[in-house]
Amino acid sequence: MRTLTVDLGDRSYPIHIGEGLLDDPRHFAPHIRGRQVAIVTNETIAPLYLARLQKTLADYAQIAVVLPDGEAYKQWETLQLIFDALLQARHDRKTTLIALGGGVVGDMTGFAAACYQRGVDFIQVPTTLLSQVDSSVGGKTGINHPLGKNMIGAFYQPQAVVIDAASLRTLPARELSAGLAEVIKYGLICDEPFLAWLEDNVDALLALDSAALAEAIERSCAAKARVVGADERESGVRATLNLGHTFGHAIETHMGYGVWLHGEAVAAGTVMALQMSHLLGWLTAAERDRGVRLLQRAKLPVVPPKEMSAGDFLEHMAVDKKVLDGRLRLVLLKGLGDAVVTADFPREILEETLRTDYQALVDQLGEH
Repeated sequence: MRTLTVDLGDRSYPIHIGEGLLDDPRHFAPHIRGRQVAIVTNETIAPLYLARLQKTLADYAQIAVVLPDGEAYKQWETLQLIFDALLQARHDRKTTLIALGGGVVGDMTGFAAACYQRGVDFIQVPTTLLSQVDSSVGGKTGINHPLGKNMIGAFYQPQAVVIDAASLRTLPARELSAGLAEVIKYGLICDEPFLAWLEDNVDALLALDSAALAEAIERSCAAKARVVGADERESGVRATLNLGHTFGHAIETHMGYGVWLHGEAVAAGTVMALQMSHLLGWLTAAERDRGVRLLQRAKLPVVPPKEMSAGDFLEHMAVDKKVLDGRLRLVLLKGLGDAVVTADFPREILEETLRTDYQALVDQLGEH
């Protein structure tokens, strides 16, 4: 097992990474204050891992809340199911919520914990690659709104993150690739040597090689822990973690939540951010293409939906958490491993980015 720390002073917490952690109560007991535990999971994960975690936590008074699975259910009505269960079981302020699942389960459980009796403890037990390397770390919690993704929520840190990498063996290939979009992001924004490592190891990751996965998870979590420790509430450098996300969230909102997986939309959005950085003269064509090729090799979509016009993107991007004082800010790259958050770009460059024929760009890559 490897352990990292998210350094937030008296709210610091560990990230435990290993295999078999789900079965070991020692990773949970130090972070549970009372006798009550509520395990929140979904219909897909419950048959795979719920009984194991219940056995691990047999010494506690437990309830299980099984939510419907999918991004489409990341909304108020589903959130109420968690509150209903907590109130019906008379859980008090010392209860601990445990999020057993992917990013949707983690975001909703954390938001429920932030709200229930004005704040109770929770532990993240992420079971998808995307949630292990990104959404479970850093305390971003929330739900979607029909007009915008993740627009309702709270910054609320977990007591611990317990990553059992063995859970990835039951992960569908499409979900694995979606998680790799967030892994690749870290290389692009702040760690060019990691980008080179990913180029050498992406095939091993897709083949679920244990050593490669452990390395990728640890390096991704370490990068996020550093950024969150420096900027918990996204007032500065933390916003760079959203590379590709403004374009990607527009795709998710327009196409309908769950049609494109979050990581798939982020991958296509990252290609758009790479292209815009190139159009601004910050990335060479070779650097842009390097990022696009790696996303392709991870079996991710690199062409935005043909159904979306430039106007569609602009409409959705106007409802983004990074919009300040009416100005759209984007995460772009000054170089590989060097991300910036900026509103200082010509409008015509953004419009050219949105008008780019990405299929032609990708086809050209195949000719070289």
